[in-house]
Amino acid sequence: MKASTVWVKYLLAALLWLPAFAASAQDARPAHPLDALTAAELHQVKEILAADGKLGPKARVHAVDLDEPDKASVTAWRPGMALPRRAIAVVSEAGAVHEAAVDLAAGRVTGWQTVTGEPALLFEELNGMAALALADPRMVQGLAKRGFAPNQVFCLPLTAGNFGNKEDQGRRLIKMPCVGRPTGSNYWARQIEGLFATIDLKTRKVLDVSDSDVVPVSDDTGGYKETEIAAYGALRPESKPASVAQPGGDNIATEDGRIVWDMWRFHLRADKRPGPVLSMIEARDGARWRSVAYQMHLSEVFVPYMDADKAWYFRTYMDSGEYGFGNSLSPLRKGIDCPPYARFFPVTMPQDNGEPIQTPDAICVFERAIGDPAWRHFEIFEQSAQRLVPAEGRPASELVVRSASEVGNYDYLIDYVFHQDGSIRVAVGATGLDAVKGVASQSMKDATAADDTRQGTLIAPGLVAPFHSHYFNFRLDLDVDGAANDFMRERLVQKSLPKGSPRRSMYAVAHEMPAREKEARTRIESASPALYHFANNNVESALGHHPGYMLMPEGSYVHPLLSADDPPVKRNDYLHYQLSVTPYSPAERYAGGRYAMMSDGKDTLGAWTARNRPIANRDIVAWYTVGFHHITRMEDWPVMPTHWFGFTLMPHNFFASNPAMTIRNPK
Repeated sequence: MKASTVWVKYLLAALLWLPAFAASAQDARPAHPLDALTAAELHQVKEILAADGKLGPKARVHAVDLDEPDKASVTAWRPGMALPRRAIAVVSEAGAVHEAAVDLAAGRVTGWQTVTGEPALLFEELNGMAALALADPRMVQGLAKRGFAPNQVFCLPLTAGNFGNKEDQGRRLIKMPCVGRPTGSNYWARQIEGLFATIDLKTRKVLDVSDSDVVPVSDDTGGYKETEIAAYGALRPESKPASVAQPGGDNIATEDGRIVWDMWRFHLRADKRPGPVLSMIEARDGARWRSVAYQMHLSEVFVPYMDADKAWYFRTYMDSGEYGFGNSLSPLRKGIDCPPYARFFPVTMPQDNGEPIQTPDAICVFERAIGDPAWRHFEIFEQSAQRLVPAEGRPASELVVRSASEVGNYDYLIDYVFHQDGSIRVAVGATGLDAVKGVASQSMKDATAADDTRQGTLIAPGLVAPFHSHYFNFRLDLDVDGAANDFMRERLVQKSLPKGSPRRSMYAVAHEMPAREKEARTRIESASPALYHFANNNVESALGHHPGYMLMPEGSYVHPLLSADDPPVKRNDYLHYQLSVTPYSPAERYAGGRYAMMSDGKDTLGAWTARNRPIANRDIVAWYTVGFHHITRMEDWPVMPTHWFGFTLMPHNFFASNPAMTIRNPK
């Protein structure tokens, strides 16, 4: 959902955040093999590359990621042992892209290979192209036709996708429409329709300017500051705050580089593309720590718009692969994004020149008393006329790991929520601003309204919010009681009963255990209910069960409603199945492929599963897609209410009994 004010955001970041936070980032020291690269290590990567002659004067760094040690090394590592530290850097210069492997401990480059794909966008590519577009005489003329001068607008760098055009091969394209500079807080309200530039980032040239029908620019300011909102109507009366506090402090601890809370422990870092990465997730079962997942993180985000207009058809963004969710992390605000008592963590990322920059308060971790019972029972047979026996139960708390990525007009919250019953919920909250299209219609009574709203909703005078969809794919490396797991699909099927039975039908469970990738691909349909298990059949409980975790859809599974030969769908072919399972491969981290910008769909989750590799009793990875079709509405304007969707991982015969039974009674 891209159109972005990144040119403002990251200019401020470069000017303000780095001096204020660089010192604390430099002081950080890695304490675990999976710790994010520190500011000092990012600087070291740059120095090593420069010393090896890999960084010319115009070189740019698209990413520097931790090169994770293999699983066996990580699980065997203990404090005091040598700390392996390696990095993978993606570097471009003069149109060529290379991937560098850097050994920080040895201080040398250990690999240097040419990349055929296009890496994620640089900040300077986003920030610097507006001036290029606005210097083109065709853009100046087009703006003048609409009553604007170049200094009265800003232009939005939008990824162009890949639609199989031969002339686009080898190019690195963005499209740049413009917006009238805001009169208030909303940067998106004054859309200038029918005019945009196409730019090749490699040559830094405007290839084309599209100038079609002139549409009046909306007068709606769309402001969302409190003083602006008051102009829409009277604000609500002031209310007494409803808040949760922890005057005695929280119950969160750290142990060997991992966060420990209640029955859970896990490692946490953030990477440039997926944002938060949770690793080595374990649940405490009595005195024993048991593995649930080796790693989970966001894999890809796909947001296609449903408008075939020349200025809109290409808006089929891969937000994570093209822009980066870690790259787009925004500081969290106490009392709004997270409780005031939350623990806040900064995140350090490389800039275009390879030097570190830190985003403060980019991740928060907090406990939350949700006001619900973890369990309860009121026993009617225990009651008497003389004595009322209250219900037995325990209050539920949960631990939340939260981040917020501002990707253009949208703000996406990502939550990993740990419960005391052994379950984990992964949730996405979509808020921020709708992308809007300028139209002639001022109301639905206008003669132009029917045509203007064929693929969107009129949400303000002169503004239509086009329909679109949000797809979030998560990579779930589940290691239930060990790495060797099986995927099991247990379908609920109707069973007819014989004549003479007082019942005519029941449902039964039909067990399926796919042995290969193609068999495991699953379309989830509410009319065909099933349970989706990941279990370790090499381990047996006292009752003879095999421990497992069950993936529970929450009604947020979506069908693409797009044809398989549609070019954006080819690039995101995981949409055909909400759930896929692959054998573990460190190189397969992102469902849309390693290099999503201008990608053609050859390196995707769909291409990997087409190999039909064995998955039975192996180290396997689940890929699950959630989302929603956004049929826009007036209530989305000027800023949309947070819409939550997600899924839950629930223990299934993993524990001998309800693990929440051991919660203590409140005093």
